[in-house]
Amino acid sequence: MENSAQRALGVVRALLSDYRFGGVASVVHVLDVPAAVCGRVEALALAGERLLDLDAEDFDLIAADRALPEEVVAPVRAAQFPRAPNDADRGSLRSLGPLYSLMLEAMDIRWRRREPVHAVVLLHLIAEYFPLLAWEGVLGHAGDPRELTRFVQIEDSRWGRRDPACGHNSAQRSAAQRIGTAMRGDADSWDAYLDRFHSRTADALARCASHPVEGRPPLEGVCRQPCTVWTQLPQDVRLDLGARVQLARMYAESPVVALRHHAPVGHFFGVPAPGEITQAWQRSWARLARPWRDGANPLKTAEDADGLDPPYAGTARGVEVLPGLRELVSAVAGRPIETGSVLRTIRDSILDALAFPPHAKEARTP
Repeated sequence: MENSAQRALGVVRALLSDYRFGGVASVVHVLDVPAAVCGRVEALALAGERLLDLDAEDFDLIAADRALPEEVVAPVRAAQFPRAPNDADRGSLRSLGPLYSLMLEAMDIRWRRREPVHAVVLLHLIAEYFPLLAWEGVLGHAGDPRELTRFVQIEDSRWGRRDPACGHNSAQRSAAQRIGTAMRGDADSWDAYLDRFHSRTADALARCASHPVEGRPPLEGVCRQPCTVWTQLPQDVRLDLGARVQLARMYAESPVVALRHHAPVGHFFGVPAPGEITQAWQRSWARLARPWRDGANPLKTAEDADGLDPPYAGTARGVEVLPGLRELVSAVAGRPIETGSVLRTIRDSILDALAFPPHAKEARTP
């Protein structure tokens, strides 16, 4: 017969099978384990809960926690945003790949836990920074104001200027102007830039890369008179980047992202059911994967590829909760973006710390 300690460990294992780190952080205090083990498990569980919530404001605090193993700290450090404008570690301003890997992993968990509101918010966040992910390979960074200024403030550039020939709207122009001062402010000004202007910078760059191209689906809000921000790039780079940004913008305007507008904010109605999200994703995927007449759809190109590394070819879509999402992220990035494993690593580290027997560890979910 099970004793109370065994039952308590069974509760922890059940919580971990569903990645319910907050529950583990509470329950561990009633377990009959050494204080050092309790502290380690609590630190891991609290970090897991923050990461699953995508609490990026605290990523640097998580990365600085000495109780966490390096295999947890390294991807968190890579996904964090700098706390101050001149921090040496640029994190997600250097590359958005680690953050998108974390979002894909969080998406799988939220979906399997049947948490549709969280899933819809994640789908919206994926769209919000998609243009920066597309531009990253061209810029060499993910829209870092410290580096971006040199790229956009060149001769004959209209970036941030009140020029009727520039297609930026007022919000995009305001963000374009803000990157010039973002590095010179204090920590509060820097937080304001990241909170309110960084995603608008993504929008501004998206418009710079959007042009009417025969054979591609039409887009609203395009640049019809490109300045040197765009023309400084070689023609082959412009063709590739323009196609990936177009795919990113089509996703942002897709039915599944539109569900965010119906998510409950201040009332009890409008929560999308998992079935509604699935149907919206299927409609979105059908539009996104449809071939373009010019043959340049990055998603279709990736889908038709033969012999390339995953996820471009042979993607096991049945494994994904929203089949094709990882492939879409990779197509926009122009390189493979894999689903992350940091949350799984945290879960397994907790199981190891509590010294679960081998048969218990075999029950771990993928």
